[in-house]
Amino acid sequence: MYKKLAVFIAACMGMSFFGITMTSLGSILPRVSETFGLNQLEISELIVFLPIGILFGSLLFGPIVDRWGYKYLLIISSLFVGLGLVGMALVHNLAWMRFAIFSIGLGGGVLNGLTNALVSDITDDKDRGAKLSLLGAFYGIGALGIPVLLAFLSKLYDYQTILQYIGFFILLCVVYFFVIGFPKAKQAQGFPLMAGVKLLKQPLLLILSFVLFFQAAVEGLGNNWTTTYLGSVANLSKEQALFAFTFLMIGLTAARLLLSVLFRKIGERRLLFGSILIALTGCAFLLFVPTYLGASVAMTLIGFGLAATFPVVFGILGSAYASLSGTVFSIALVIALLGNTSVNYLMGVVAQRWSIGLYPVLMIVSLCAMIFLFALSLRPKKK
Repeated sequence: MYKKLAVFIAACMGMSFFGITMTSLGSILPRVSETFGLNQLEISELIVFLPIGILFGSLLFGPIVDRWGYKYLLIISSLFVGLGLVGMALVHNLAWMRFAIFSIGLGGGVLNGLTNALVSDITDDKDRGAKLSLLGAFYGIGALGIPVLLAFLSKLYDYQTILQYIGFFILLCVVYFFVIGFPKAKQAQGFPLMAGVKLLKQPLLLILSFVLFFQAAVEGLGNNWTTTYLGSVANLSKEQALFAFTFLMIGLTAARLLLSVLFRKIGERRLLFGSILIALTGCAFLLFVPTYLGASVAMTLIGFGLAATFPVVFGILGSAYASLSGTVFSIALVIALLGNTSVNYLMGVVAQRWSIGLYPVLMIVSLCAMIFLFALSLRPKKK
C-alpha cells in the first residue's frame, strides 16, 4: 500500500535532485576550467560526461521500474547524485572529475525518467499533464540551488565546500524514501521484451521523442554554455553571468507552476507552440542585446518557453502507452539525451573553430526543429 501524496512528494524530491544534476557542472565550469587549465574543446569533452551518464541512466531505468518497481532504484540513483557531488568537490585529478560527473549524470538520468513515470502512474488522464508540470517545477527549484548558492556564498566559501554540503543534504533526504510505500511493479511476472522492441516502430513515440531530442539540446546548451557565453560575448563577470543564468531556471519554474493550472484550460497544442515562440524571442534577445539586463530577460524568456515541452510530451506518451510507461519514457529520454550530448559537443567544436557567439543561433535552429516535429506528430491525430 502507498499514499499518493507521500509518493508525489518523493517524486518531487527526486526531480529536484535531477535539477541539481543538470546545473551542477555549468555553474562551476569557469572555475573548473581555471583549476585544470582547459581550452574550449577540452571543456566540451568534460561536459559530455554529464549527458553520457544521464543517457545511461535513462536507458536503464525503464525496464527496471516496469519489472521491479520504483523504491530501491530511487534510493540508489539519489545516492549516486549525492556522492557524485561530494566527489566532484574533493577530487584534484581530471580523470576522477570525469568519473564524478558521470556518476552525477547516471543518477540524474534515472531520477528524471523514474519520477516522471512514477507521477504518470499515480495520476489519471485528466490530471496527468498538470501533475507532470508541477513535478517539473521542482526540477527548476533544484536547478536553481547551486547557481544561487554559488552567487550568494562564493565570497564566504569556495565552490568545493558548497558542493559538499549540497551532496550531504541529498544523502539525508534518502531516508524519506526508505520509510514510505511505492506502487508495485507493473510487469512483476516478467518484462515482455518483444513488446518493448515493438515500441521502437511506433511513429508517435519516435516523432515526439525527437521533439525531446531538440528540447534537451536547447536545455543542455542553456545549462552548460550560458555562463561561458555571457563572460566572453557580453563581458560579464562570473557573478553577473551566474545571476543572469539563474533566470533560466526562474522562468522555467514559474512557467511550470503556471502550467499546472493552464493545462486544464488550454489545449496542449497551443501551449507547446506558444511556449516555443517565447523561447525563440528569448534567443533573439540573447543574440542582439548582449548586456546584463538583456541576458537576464533573454534567459527568463528561454526558461519560460522551455517549460511546456516535457509535460506535454510525457502526458501524451503516458496516456498512449500506460502499460509500459517506464520503458516508453526510457526510450524517449534516451533519444532526448542523444540530442543533449551531440549538440553540446557540437557547440564545443563550433566555439573552438569559429565563435562562442554562435551559441544562440544553435538554440534557434533546435527550437525551429521542435515546431516542425510537433506539428508532424499532430497529423495522424487529425486523421
